[in-house]
Amino acid sequence: MNPVLLPPNPVQHFYRGGDRIAALRGIEPETDHQPEEWLGATVSRFGTPDTGLAVTADGAPLRDLVTADPAAWTGPESGADAGDVGLLVKLLDARQRLPVHVHPDRAFATSHLDCPYGKTEAWFVLDTEPDSAVHLGWNTDLDRAELDRRRDAQDSEWMLAHMNRVVVREGMGILVPAGTAHAIDGGIFVAEVQEPTDFSILLEWSVTTSTREESHLDLGFDAVMPAVSADRLAPEQLAALISDAGTTPAGPRFRSLLPAAADPFFRLWDAAVAGNVSTERPAGFGVVLVQEGEGELVGASGRIAVSHGQAFAVPHAFGAWHLAGDARVLVAEPGAGWPTTLTGTGIR
Repeated sequence: MNPVLLPPNPVQHFYRGGDRIAALRGIEPETDHQPEEWLGATVSRFGTPDTGLAVTADGAPLRDLVTADPAAWTGPESGADAGDVGLLVKLLDARQRLPVHVHPDRAFATSHLDCPYGKTEAWFVLDTEPDSAVHLGWNTDLDRAELDRRRDAQDSEWMLAHMNRVVVREGMGILVPAGTAHAIDGGIFVAEVQEPTDFSILLEWSVTTSTREESHLDLGFDAVMPAVSADRLAPEQLAALISDAGTTPAGPRFRSLLPAAADPFFRLWDAAVAGNVSTERPAGFGVVLVQEGEGELVGASGRIAVSHGQAFAVPHAFGAWHLAGDARVLVAEPGAGWPTTLTGTGIR
Protein backbone atom coordinates (compact mmCIF):
# COMPACT_ATOMS: atom_id res chain seq x y z
CA MET A 1 0.00 0.00 0.00
CA ASN A 2 1.42 3.38 -1.04
CA PRO A 3 1.06 6.80 0.60
CA VAL A 4 -2.11 8.71 -0.21
CA LEU A 5 -2.03 12.28 -1.50
CA LEU A 6 -3.90 14.72 0.74
CA PRO A 7 -5.41 17.61 -1.23
CA PRO A 8 -5.49 21.02 0.49
CA ASN A 9 -7.96 21.07 3.37
CA PRO A 10 -8.22 24.70 4.59
CA VAL A 11 -10.43 25.35 7.60
CA GLN A 12 -12.43 28.53 8.11
CA HIS A 13 -11.91 30.07 11.57
CA PHE A 14 -12.59 33.19 13.62
CA TYR A 15 -9.07 34.56 13.21
CA ARG A 16 -7.34 36.02 10.17
CA GLY A 17 -4.61 34.25 8.23
CA GLY A 18 -3.92 31.52 5.74
CA ASP A 19 -1.98 33.25 2.97
CA ARG A 20 1.22 31.33 3.78
CA ILE A 21 -0.68 28.04 3.85
CA ALA A 22 -2.13 28.86 0.43
CA ALA A 23 1.31 29.75 -0.95
CA LEU A 24 2.85 26.51 0.36
CA ARG A 25 0.00 24.32 -0.84
CA GLY A 26 -0.37 26.04 -4.21
CA ILE A 27 -3.95 27.28 -3.86
CA GLU A 28 -5.78 30.58 -3.96
CA PRO A 29 -7.23 31.49 -0.55
CA GLU A 30 -11.01 31.72 -0.63
CA THR A 31 -11.13 34.16 2.30
CA ASP A 32 -8.67 35.81 4.68
CA HIS A 33 -10.06 33.65 7.52
CA GLN A 34 -8.71 30.22 6.54
CA PRO A 35 -5.72 30.21 8.91
CA GLU A 36 -5.60 26.45 9.49
CA GLU A 37 -5.22 23.29 7.45
CA TRP A 38 -5.77 19.93 9.09
CA LEU A 39 -3.42 17.37 7.53
CA GLY A 40 -4.29 13.69 7.72
CA ALA A 41 -7.10 14.43 10.18
CA THR A 42 -9.40 11.58 11.18
CA VAL A 43 -11.01 13.75 13.88
CA SER A 44 -13.10 16.89 13.46
CA ARG A 45 -13.56 20.22 15.18
CA PHE A 46 -15.25 20.05 18.60
CA GLY A 47 -19.00 20.19 18.09
CA THR A 48 -18.89 20.01 14.27
CA PRO A 49 -18.61 16.40 13.08
CA ASP A 50 -17.29 17.07 9.56
CA THR A 51 -15.11 20.19 9.83
CA GLY A 52 -11.41 19.38 9.47
CA LEU A 53 -11.65 15.79 8.32
CA ALA A 54 -9.03 14.98 5.68
CA VAL A 55 -10.35 13.80 2.32
CA THR A 56 -8.30 12.04 -0.35
CA ALA A 57 -8.08 13.11 -3.98
CA ASP A 58 -10.98 10.83 -4.93
CA GLY A 59 -13.20 12.27 -2.22
CA ALA A 60 -12.92 9.49 0.37
CA PRO A 61 -12.50 10.59 3.99
CA LEU A 62 -9.18 9.31 5.31
CA ARG A 63 -10.98 8.18 8.46
CA ASP A 64 -13.08 5.78 6.38
CA LEU A 65 -9.99 4.28 4.77
CA VAL A 66 -8.33 3.76 8.14
CA THR A 67 -11.50 2.31 9.64
CA ALA A 68 -11.81 -0.15 6.75
CA ASP A 69 -8.24 -1.48 7.19
CA PRO A 70 -6.70 -0.34 10.48
CA ALA A 71 -3.91 -2.91 10.43
CA ALA A 72 -2.67 -1.70 7.05
CA TRP A 73 -2.79 1.93 8.12
CA THR A 74 -1.58 1.87 11.71
CA GLY A 75 -0.09 -1.58 12.20
CA PRO A 76 -1.15 -4.80 13.89
CA GLU A 77 -1.85 -3.05 17.21
CA SER A 78 -4.26 -0.37 16.05
CA GLY A 79 -5.98 2.07 18.39
CA ALA A 80 -9.18 1.33 20.28
CA ASP A 81 -11.06 3.40 17.68
CA ALA A 82 -10.56 1.84 14.26
CA GLY A 83 -10.23 5.30 12.67
CA ASP A 84 -7.62 6.45 15.18
CA VAL A 85 -4.16 7.30 13.79
CA GLY A 86 -2.68 8.59 17.05
CA LEU A 87 -2.10 12.23 16.12
CA LEU A 88 -3.41 15.33 14.39
CA VAL A 89 -1.23 17.59 12.23
CA LYS A 90 -2.15 21.17 11.35
CA LEU A 91 -0.73 24.09 9.50
CA LEU A 92 -1.52 27.24 11.48
CA ASP A 93 -0.92 30.65 9.91
CA ALA A 94 -2.02 33.35 12.34
CA ARG A 95 -2.26 36.94 11.18
CA GLN A 96 -3.70 38.02 14.53
CA ARG A 97 -3.01 37.00 18.10
CA LEU A 98 -4.74 33.85 19.25
CA PRO A 99 -6.55 33.86 22.63
CA VAL A 100 -5.16 32.64 25.92
CA HIS A 101 -6.41 29.09 26.22
CA VAL A 102 -5.64 25.69 27.73
CA HIS A 103 -6.10 22.08 26.67
CA PRO A 104 -6.98 19.28 29.12
CA ASP A 105 -4.77 16.28 29.77
CA ARG A 106 -5.58 12.62 29.24
CA ALA A 107 -6.79 11.99 32.78
CA PHE A 108 -9.31 14.83 32.54
CA ALA A 109 -10.43 13.84 29.04
CA THR A 110 -10.91 10.23 30.13
CA SER A 111 -12.99 11.14 33.18
CA HIS A 112 -14.97 14.07 31.74
CA LEU A 113 -15.03 13.71 27.95
CA ASP A 114 -15.01 9.94 27.41
CA CYS A 115 -11.81 10.18 25.37
CA PRO A 116 -8.39 8.61 26.04
CA TYR A 117 -6.58 11.59 24.51
CA GLY A 118 -6.02 15.03 25.97
CA LYS A 119 -4.44 17.72 23.86
CA THR A 120 -0.75 18.09 24.45
CA GLU A 121 0.57 19.85 21.34
CA ALA A 122 3.75 21.25 19.82
CA TRP A 123 4.62 23.98 17.33
CA PHE A 124 7.37 23.91 14.72
CA VAL A 125 7.98 27.42 13.42
CA LEU A 126 7.94 27.60 9.62
CA ASP A 127 8.01 31.38 9.31
CA THR A 128 7.66 34.42 11.57
CA GLU A 129 7.55 38.17 11.45
CA PRO A 130 10.20 40.03 13.50
CA ASP A 131 9.68 40.02 17.29
CA SER A 132 6.63 37.74 17.09
CA ALA A 133 6.30 35.58 20.18
CA VAL A 134 4.41 32.74 21.78
CA HIS A 135 3.11 33.06 25.33
CA LEU A 136 3.62 29.85 27.28
CA GLY A 137 2.78 29.14 30.91
CA TRP A 138 2.51 31.50 33.85
CA ASN A 139 5.56 33.44 35.04
CA THR A 140 4.36 33.37 38.64
CA ASP A 141 2.18 31.16 40.80
CA LEU A 142 -1.41 32.34 40.47
CA ASP A 143 -4.17 32.47 43.05
CA ARG A 144 -7.00 30.46 41.50
CA ALA A 145 -9.68 32.82 42.74
CA GLU A 146 -7.81 35.73 41.14
CA LEU A 147 -7.46 33.79 37.88
CA ASP A 148 -11.21 33.15 37.91
CA ARG A 149 -11.91 36.85 38.46
CA ARG A 150 -9.56 37.93 35.67
CA ARG A 151 -11.08 35.31 33.33
CA ASP A 152 -14.61 36.52 34.06
CA ALA A 153 -13.50 40.14 33.55
CA GLN A 154 -11.77 39.14 30.30
CA ASP A 155 -8.64 40.93 31.47
CA SER A 156 -6.38 40.08 28.53
CA GLU A 157 -3.65 42.48 29.63
CA TRP A 158 -3.40 40.83 33.06
CA MET A 159 -3.28 37.31 31.60
CA LEU A 160 -0.57 38.12 29.06
CA ALA A 161 1.48 40.03 31.64
CA HIS A 162 1.52 36.91 33.81
CA MET A 163 2.74 34.64 31.00
CA ASN A 164 6.21 33.79 29.68
CA ARG A 165 6.79 35.56 26.36
CA VAL A 166 9.12 33.67 23.99
CA VAL A 167 10.24 35.38 20.79
CA VAL A 168 10.39 32.70 18.11
CA ARG A 169 12.48 32.13 15.02
CA GLU A 170 12.20 29.76 12.10
CA GLY A 171 13.06 26.18 13.03
CA MET A 172 12.18 26.34 16.72
CA GLY A 173 10.16 23.47 18.17
CA ILE A 174 8.00 24.27 21.20
CA LEU A 175 6.13 21.72 23.31
CA VAL A 176 2.88 22.80 24.99
CA PRO A 177 1.95 20.31 27.71
CA ALA A 178 -1.74 19.83 28.43
CA GLY A 179 -2.87 22.13 31.22
CA THR A 180 -0.49 24.93 30.23
CA ALA A 181 -1.96 28.33 29.32
CA HIS A 182 -0.72 29.55 25.94
CA ALA A 183 -1.28 32.00 23.08
CA ILE A 184 0.39 32.81 19.76
CA ASP A 185 1.10 36.27 18.34
CA GLY A 186 -0.05 37.23 14.90
CA GLY A 187 2.67 36.83 12.27
CA ILE A 188 3.68 33.27 13.16
CA PHE A 189 3.29 30.29 10.80
CA VAL A 190 3.70 26.85 12.37
CA ALA A 191 3.26 23.17 11.74
CA GLU A 192 1.35 21.97 14.78
CA VAL A 193 1.49 18.37 15.97
CA GLN A 194 -0.93 17.32 18.66
CA GLU A 195 -2.97 14.60 20.22
CA PRO A 196 -6.00 13.87 18.01
CA THR A 197 -8.67 15.99 19.72
CA ASP A 198 -10.08 19.51 19.56
CA PHE A 199 -10.56 20.16 23.28
CA SER A 200 -9.94 23.79 24.28
CA ILE A 201 -10.75 25.78 27.39
CA LEU A 202 -10.87 29.47 26.48
CA LEU A 203 -9.70 31.79 29.23
CA GLU A 204 -9.95 34.69 26.78
CA TRP A 205 -13.01 34.39 24.57
CA SER A 206 -13.56 38.11 24.02
CA VAL A 207 -11.09 38.14 21.08
CA THR A 208 -12.92 35.26 19.38
CA THR A 209 -16.41 34.67 18.05
CA SER A 210 -17.14 32.34 20.99
CA THR A 211 -19.19 33.24 24.03
CA ARG A 212 -18.49 32.40 27.66
CA GLU A 213 -20.95 29.54 27.36
CA GLU A 214 -18.96 28.12 24.43
CA SER A 215 -15.59 28.30 26.20
CA HIS A 216 -15.65 25.44 28.70
CA LEU A 217 -16.25 22.26 26.67
CA ASP A 218 -19.95 22.32 27.63
CA LEU A 219 -18.94 21.34 31.16
CA GLY A 220 -18.96 24.69 32.98
CA PHE A 221 -15.93 26.56 34.29
CA ASP A 222 -16.24 25.03 37.76
CA ALA A 223 -15.67 21.63 36.15
CA VAL A 224 -12.88 22.56 33.71
CA MET A 225 -10.72 24.95 35.72
CA PRO A 226 -9.02 22.12 37.68
CA ALA A 227 -7.57 21.10 34.27
CA VAL A 228 -5.86 24.52 34.05
CA SER A 229 -2.49 24.76 35.79
CA ALA A 230 -2.08 27.85 37.98
CA ASP A 231 1.55 27.03 38.77
CA ARG A 232 4.55 29.02 37.65
CA LEU A 233 6.49 27.63 34.70
CA ALA A 234 10.03 28.32 35.85
CA PRO A 235 12.79 29.33 33.40
CA GLU A 236 14.43 25.91 33.48
CA GLN A 237 11.06 24.22 32.87
CA LEU A 238 10.34 26.58 29.99
CA ALA A 239 13.76 25.93 28.45
CA ALA A 240 13.09 22.18 28.53
CA LEU A 241 10.03 22.73 26.32
CA ILE A 242 12.03 24.38 23.51
CA SER A 243 14.22 22.76 20.85
CA ASP A 244 16.53 24.64 18.49
CA ALA A 245 17.34 21.51 16.45
CA GLY A 246 15.56 22.80 13.35
CA THR A 247 17.29 26.18 13.26
CA THR A 248 20.22 24.67 11.35
CA PRO A 249 19.94 23.19 7.83
CA ALA A 250 18.48 19.69 7.53
CA GLY A 251 20.52 16.81 6.13
CA PRO A 252 19.82 13.27 4.91
CA ARG A 253 19.61 11.85 8.44
CA PHE A 254 16.13 12.27 9.93
CA ARG A 255 16.39 14.41 13.05
CA SER A 256 13.91 15.05 15.84
CA LEU A 257 12.63 18.63 15.93
CA LEU A 258 10.89 18.57 19.33
CA PRO A 259 12.01 18.23 22.95
CA ALA A 260 12.30 14.65 24.19
CA ALA A 261 9.27 15.12 26.47
CA ALA A 262 7.08 15.14 23.35
CA ASP A 263 8.03 11.59 22.39
CA PRO A 264 5.24 9.76 24.31
CA PHE A 265 2.63 11.89 22.53
CA PHE A 266 3.93 12.49 18.99
CA ARG A 267 7.16 12.94 17.07
CA LEU A 268 8.25 15.34 14.35
CA TRP A 269 11.24 14.80 12.06
CA ASP A 270 12.81 16.45 9.04
CA ALA A 271 15.33 15.46 6.41
CA ALA A 272 16.69 16.94 3.20
CA VAL A 273 18.37 15.23 0.26
CA ALA A 274 20.21 16.64 -2.75
CA GLY A 275 20.68 13.88 -5.30
CA ASN A 276 21.04 11.26 -2.58
CA VAL A 277 18.81 9.37 -0.15
CA SER A 278 17.81 9.87 3.46
CA THR A 279 18.01 7.48 6.35
CA GLU A 280 14.97 5.23 6.81
CA ARG A 281 11.79 5.84 8.76
CA PRO A 282 10.39 2.61 10.22
CA ALA A 283 7.02 1.27 9.15
CA GLY A 284 4.13 3.12 10.75
CA PHE A 285 1.50 5.75 10.15
CA GLY A 286 2.84 9.21 9.33
CA VAL A 287 1.99 12.52 7.71
CA VAL A 288 4.58 13.86 5.26
CA LEU A 289 4.71 17.51 4.16
CA VAL A 290 7.09 18.36 1.30
CA GLN A 291 8.62 21.72 2.17
CA GLU A 292 10.93 22.06 -0.83
CA GLY A 293 11.93 20.41 -4.09
CA GLU A 294 10.98 17.16 -5.77
CA GLY A 295 11.78 13.55 -5.03
CA GLU A 296 10.33 10.18 -4.15
CA LEU A 297 9.19 8.32 -1.07
CA VAL A 298 10.60 4.83 -1.50
CA GLY A 299 9.08 2.04 0.57
CA ALA A 300 8.79 -1.71 0.69
CA SER A 301 5.62 -1.67 -1.42
CA GLY A 302 6.71 0.85 -4.05
CA ARG A 303 7.77 4.42 -4.70
CA ILE A 304 5.77 7.58 -5.13
CA ALA A 305 6.75 10.94 -6.60
CA VAL A 306 6.46 13.98 -4.33
CA SER A 307 6.92 17.71 -4.88
CA HIS A 308 6.89 21.05 -3.09
CA GLY A 309 3.72 21.76 -1.14
CA GLN A 310 2.26 18.27 -1.30
CA ALA A 311 1.13 16.32 1.76
CA PHE A 312 0.71 12.57 2.14
CA ALA A 313 -0.70 10.09 4.62
CA VAL A 314 1.77 7.21 4.87
CA PRO A 315 0.33 3.82 5.88
CA HIS A 316 2.12 1.23 7.99
CA ALA A 317 1.83 -1.16 5.04
CA PHE A 318 4.21 1.04 3.01
CA GLY A 319 6.94 -0.48 5.20
CA ALA A 320 10.20 1.15 6.13
CA TRP A 321 10.82 4.02 3.72
CA HIS A 322 13.27 6.74 2.75
CA LEU A 323 13.35 9.98 0.79
CA ALA A 324 15.24 10.21 -2.52
CA GLY A 325 15.84 13.02 -5.00
CA ASP A 326 16.22 16.71 -4.22
CA ALA A 327 13.70 17.62 -1.53
CA ARG A 328 13.09 18.53 2.11
CA VAL A 329 10.25 17.00 4.14
CA LEU A 330 8.61 17.17 7.54
CA VAL A 331 7.33 13.87 8.95
CA ALA A 332 4.86 13.67 11.85
CA GLU A 333 4.28 10.35 13.61
CA PRO A 334 2.37 9.08 16.66
CA GLY A 335 4.18 8.86 19.97
CA ALA A 336 6.80 6.24 20.64
CA GLY A 337 5.16 2.92 21.37
CA TRP A 338 1.68 4.08 20.35
CA PRO A 339 -0.98 2.79 20.89
CA THR A 340 0.14 0.56 23.74
CA THR A 341 1.37 3.63 25.65
CA LEU A 342 -1.87 5.56 25.22
CA THR A 343 -3.16 5.24 28.76
CA GLY A 344 -1.49 6.70 31.81
CA THR A 345 0.90 9.08 30.03
CA GLY A 346 1.46 12.63 31.25
CA ILE A 347 4.15 15.27 31.45
CA ARG A 348 2.56 17.81 33.77
